[in-house]
Amino acid sequence: MSLKGKVALVTGSTSGIGLGIAQALAAAGADIMLNGFGPADQIEKERAGIQAAHGVKVGYNGADMSKPDQIAAMVAATAKAMGSVDILVNNAGVQFTANIEVFPNERWDQFIAIILSAVFFGMKAAIPVMKARGWGRIINIASAHGLVASPQKVAYVAAKHGVVGMTKVAAIELANEGVTVNAICPGWVLTPLVQKQLEDRAAKEGSTVEKVTHEMLTEKQPMAQFSTPEQVGALAVFLCSDAAKTITGAPLSIDGGWVAQ
Repeated sequence: MSLKGKVALVTGSTSGIGLGIAQALAAAGADIMLNGFGPADQIEKERAGIQAAHGVKVGYNGADMSKPDQIAAMVAATAKAMGSVDILVNNAGVQFTANIEVFPNERWDQFIAIILSAVFFGMKAAIPVMKARGWGRIINIASAHGLVASPQKVAYVAAKHGVVGMTKVAAIELANEGVTVNAICPGWVLTPLVQKQLEDRAAKEGSTVEKVTHEMLTEKQPMAQFSTPEQVGALAVFLCSDAAKTITGAPLSIDGGWVAQ
């Protein structure tokens, strides 16, 4: 399918899952606004690389996703610079683990701001633009942890469950506006960060990457196989297609059977 003429804003897209989604949308012809943290030279390399590879316009906005005013300004700047915001992918996230009784208050606030509230503020800013054009796709990157729980992830699980609930509300409100709203719920995804964690764990335990990979995957998933950022990106592209025009309000698992258990 072609997304030529569409504009996609993808938060947290300078690496990992977000970058994979941005690349997939660009490959389908969409112009892209990247967002996220990282070294300026690395961000520019990714931006220029996507633009050159796919012949689309690619910009970058460094909005802090914990700041509502910056989120609204990013949506407005994207619409001004690129003509619209047709596709919004709310992907930005953070990670930290601890038991509830010792979970730092400031970490709780950070998680709720970046994972949950940022989705609300992004949708609030983008929905009027989409409604005015009579077409839009909002894709919220939730998690298997938006559907089930694991210990020591209280803020992450709470926030991701909230994202799934918010997705359903927005889908109902926009059901007849030409705008769909869905949540992608990945399990284990092999990003560069996860790969490094596997290598570090193997070195620490005097084991092999293959062994610790199998142990980590099968602790949660029946399928001993990672999803990839490219596969998550392909699912996002499908959700933007005409084939998916009546799919809305759905939490879509891409998790090797994690939540089927």
